[in-house]
Amino acid sequence: MENSKNLRSLGQTDIMVTPIGLGTWQFSNQKNMAGKFWPSLEDNLVDRIVALSLAGGINWFDTAEVYGGGESEKALSRALGTAGRKPGEVIVATKWWPMFRFASNIGKTIDQRLKLLDPYPIDLYQVHQPWSFSAETDEMNQMAELVNRKLIKAVGVSNFNALKMENSWKTLQKSGIPLASNQVRYSLLDRKIESNGVMDLARKLGITIIAFSPLSQGLVTGKFHDNPGLLKNIGLRKYNPHFKPAGLEKSRPVVNLVKELAEKYNVTPAQVALNWVIQFNGETVVAIPGATREAHVTENCGAMSFRLNDEDMARLDKVSSVFK
Repeated sequence: MENSKNLRSLGQTDIMVTPIGLGTWQFSNQKNMAGKFWPSLEDNLVDRIVALSLAGGINWFDTAEVYGGGESEKALSRALGTAGRKPGEVIVATKWWPMFRFASNIGKTIDQRLKLLDPYPIDLYQVHQPWSFSAETDEMNQMAELVNRKLIKAVGVSNFNALKMENSWKTLQKSGIPLASNQVRYSLLDRKIESNGVMDLARKLGITIIAFSPLSQGLVTGKFHDNPGLLKNIGLRKYNPHFKPAGLEKSRPVVNLVKELAEKYNVTPAQVALNWVIQFNGETVVAIPGATREAHVTENCGAMSFRLNDEDMARLDKVSSVFK
């Protein structure tokens, strides 16, 4: 069976990544408000998750300053070292947190990011949100300075709309630097970027879309449709309209087809959903599912071991078009 593991360039850079990377928000160790979203994971479990991801073919990891206030970055660096990977053998992406800060803070906090990730360099440095005390043009100028100082290799953004994305691209172009990526929510149950201009602009400018929450917090797998009792312990997801009765009914046709195709390809529903995300838009989209268990890692890596055929991708496109 044809697989989907071929490396892709991150935007117009020379950084080559697997279609699936590992998101590491769950390594936050319950520190700060962002870290409370996930249970605390033991160090040895984090190490196994990273080692299994590497063994399964994943070559890049996405973390952030706000994930536990650096706890995720520190845990990732330790786990990569435990796995025996040397600097330059893996791709590391992290993010600067902009809220209630000015662009000048990018240069002031880069040493902390590098220290926590040491000895691994920052391959991709992203602005985590579009909200700060500074314009995106000022943020990109600060990022360009870090590239020129060789403190980071590439620049990305996250959660940017098409206008801010284009402004960022134009600003970096003045320094001869490409905007590598925009990390946004994208899945079979959330396709808004296909109708709000973000996907079209990414294709036009050669910017990679990094899809976070590619499984819609597990909803697309059907486990909540099949076992409503799970909805009693879903934390903050209980406020998400997708997890309410009307939302579950709206997504049921997508879930049913995902499960049908899982049987056809002898894979899991999660793997079908992930494969669609990384294949439907050619090489424009890569995905960063998380993992809190070793079984999640196996699923993530396995999603690159096959390829949905064009007919089945089109069927998924049609049934999920209501989520554009």
